[in-house]
Amino acid sequence: MPSAESNPANLRGEAEERGQIAALTALAWTLEDPARARRLLDMTGLTPEALRAGAGDRRMLAALLDFLAGHEPDLIACAEAIGLAPRELIDARDRLQS
Repeated sequence: MPSAESNPANLRGEAEERGQIAALTALAWTLEDPARARRLLDMTGLTPEALRAGAGDRRMLAALLDFLAGHEPDLIACAEAIGLAPRELIDARDRLQS
């Protein structure tokens, strides 16, 4: 039986899980600043309740990363704060959107 590491489906699952973790960490970073959190809600039309309910939804997480990607200073600041490269956040968004 092949090992889990050699199974492409397992690798896709790991990549998706890493993307979700990156997005959730980025969400926490976004929400820690009230002005940034308000801008997220205003620009996406989400309510705090919808945000809480959708925190595990890949489409909502992709939308959050898309929100960050739309404002490069926030994307860079978030990436630095959570220990990732900005490209990793973009890649995570792309994986979550697929």
